[in-house]
Amino acid sequence: MGQTVLATIDLTKKYKEQTALEHVNLVVEKGDIYGFIGQNGAGKSTLLRIVTAMARPTSGSVRLFGESSEAGLIEARKRVGAIIESPALYPDMTARDNLEVHRLLRGIPGKACISKALALVGLQDTGKKKAKNFSLGMKQRLGLAIALLGDPELLILDEPTNGLDPGGIVELRELVKELNRELELTILISSHILSELHQMATKYGIIHEGRLLEQMTHEQLNEKCKQHLRIRVDDPSKAATVLEMELGTQDYEVLQDGTIKLYSLYHDVRRVSMALTSSGLVIEYFAPDGDDLESYFTKRVGGGFHD
Repeated sequence: MGQTVLATIDLTKKYKEQTALEHVNLVVEKGDIYGFIGQNGAGKSTLLRIVTAMARPTSGSVRLFGESSEAGLIEARKRVGAIIESPALYPDMTARDNLEVHRLLRGIPGKACISKALALVGLQDTGKKKAKNFSLGMKQRLGLAIALLGDPELLILDEPTNGLDPGGIVELRELVKELNRELELTILISSHILSELHQMATKYGIIHEGRLLEQMTHEQLNEKCKQHLRIRVDDPSKAATVLEMELGTQDYEVLQDGTIKLYSLYHDVRRVSMALTSSGLVIEYFAPDGDDLESYFTKRVGGGFHD
């Protein structure tokens, strides 16, 4: 278990009769790229707004860098950079001038942080070009530069790929991975674009209708989605012997109900079925199984994802 950077404890948020968050216990550890996954309206932005003090919870609490008191959280939030919803940009100003305004508003001493932040996101050579003339991808990177002012230890990004073209999404993804790797920056990133999160996240949280359904590592997610042959026979113990002695594999598991999940030989269906039947086993069920990411999450939340 690593050092906990962010934890929510039974976090609940209600708007009159509507519950946006219900007893959410989320944990982000130092060094994570935490992919926060859910449909639009699932509660992602509400949680991020509470963490960044843009909203208050109905009940429950937030702990940042070990601090949970009101005074402690004020200090802890100085160690957080965030883009919630659209970046707050001044369209008639250059990238450098935008950062200067935000530096002064936040009371960050010295101007060296401006050049550093622009270099980190690749905007150091935009010169006198005004933000209103930036592409959407450049605007997103400028917002990221603003969030990086003050050298935060936790970076929070709410749906940062919204509206970006495929090239912009790839650029942002690689930038997030680089910031995590080079600066050892912990990152909490929300999205409903599962394929993108899968290419950068080290840990995941699935939220649906305000409830956190599951938290898991990248490796655990891959295991859940692993392709396999699902087999049911009249004698699972004998089938296990056949798999090991005749087919030479131990890459399988026997579930409590006797179902066998065979991970190796996935594409050699004929060889597996012949080995089982020639040993006198009665095959009750035999079929390829396993989820891709989209189907796994769809099954988990009981419905599709929406843009």
